[in-house]
Amino acid sequence: MWWDMAADVRGDFQDWHAHEHFPERLGIPGFRRASRWSSADGGEGVFVLYELEDFEVLSSPAYASRLNAPTSWSTRLMPHHRNMVRSQCRVLESAGGVTGQAVLAVRLSPSPGQADRLRDAVRELAGPLRERPGLVGLHLLRHEPPPIPPTREQAIRGNADRFADHVLLACGYDPRAVAALMDGELSAPALHAAGAAAEMEHQLYQLAYSATPADMR
Repeated sequence: MWWDMAADVRGDFQDWHAHEHFPERLGIPGFRRASRWSSADGGEGVFVLYELEDFEVLSSPAYASRLNAPTSWSTRLMPHHRNMVRSQCRVLESAGGVTGQAVLAVRLSPSPGQADRLRDAVRELAGPLRERPGLVGLHLLRHEPPPIPPTREQAIRGNADRFADHVLLACGYDPRAVAALMDGELSAPALHAAGAAAEMEHQLYQLAYSATPADMR
């Protein structure tokens, strides 16, 4: 998920997200890890990643019940999640780690008929990139909405959530090495040549907080 959070509510948001929202989500069976990332340029952008046991967690009764019963703190802050992009994803390719100091998130789509070609290209890149100094992993995700009706949380945000068709995440412990990918193997021209549609969005983030269910106990 991506959204913008204004500076005047960021402190309240961070407290809520760390001390109520993450414990709530990580208490749902099947949630393995939650991480929140802040825009590397110091702007309002937020990126949140939940790693799950399997895709079916997204349509589980336990998850749906939380989405339809937001707390008063959640209800107060949900309208401040501006420009929400929310993708429920299957993992297509995954090599290496996720929670390094920095992540490059690329929102993109395959060109018509090029989905397999794009996936093959990411698979070929993943091994060399995960071994490069400063980097730890590369992951390709594909949006697939779970079979659940619109939720109360979506209604509070105005039912206007957008989604990213495919997501490419490059993670590392050296922000410079991660950022360099935007001018190298994961640049817009390189990804377009590998089968991605011309329109895509690159964003750099730095890790703010990560937790697992064990951390909540």
